Amino acid sequence: MTAQLSLFLLAFAVSLDSFSVGVTYGLRRMGLPFKSIIIIACFSMFSLVFSMFVGKGLSAVFSPEVMEKVGGGILIFLGGWVLFQFFQQSDEPHNRVGPKVLLDWEIKSLGVVVHILRKPTSADFDRSGSVTGIEAVMLGLALSLDAFGAGVGASLLGYSTIYLAIVVGSMSALLLYAGLKCGNAFSQLSWMKFFSFLPGVLLIVLGIWKM
Repeated sequence: MTAQLSLFLLAFAVSLDSFSVGVTYGLRRMGLPFKSIIIIACFSMFSLVFSMFVGKGLSAVFSPEVMEKVGGGILIFLGGWVLFQFFQQSDEPHNRVGPKVLLDWEIKSLGVVVHILRKPTSADFDRSGSVTGIEAVMLGLALSLDAFGAGVGASLLGYSTIYLAIVVGSMSALLLYAGLKCGNAFSQLSWMKFFSFLPGVLLIVLGIWKM
């Protein structure tokens, strides 16, 4: 697997939640202005850059061999967690496919983020039918959680911070927009199960390959 391909697949896996959220908004005919899409993409980029700097700090302490194994292990763990969430949702009696819940902390500021991840339409605080301003900021924060976790592992594996951040930001915006269009075109969400499953598989494959 070439470095460019693995970087692309990692960015795709991290950004795929944006597509799922976009589909949800499209199905509800909710508005997501271009400015809001850019805000959300920037959050993913900044989260990734920050976490990769954390990873670089760790790599200065430990040997490259150890860091490769730790970085691969982080990606495998994240992928396994995604799959666990997928199968857990499948066992629920009234399952509806959507973005997975990553945190369950009883902190008000993060509580909003968790609620957005559980039900993306709740980001529209004022019920205006359009996600703008602080609503876009909160949604961007929610969607950047995956990028933060994967960024530490990616840094330990030697990925370029600038290139990966640009690709993740661009792909997040692109998939969010594509999801909106698909949501406008389809009335069923059952096929979205595949997209909930795919990021976990990709992260595990990348982690194993890099270890």
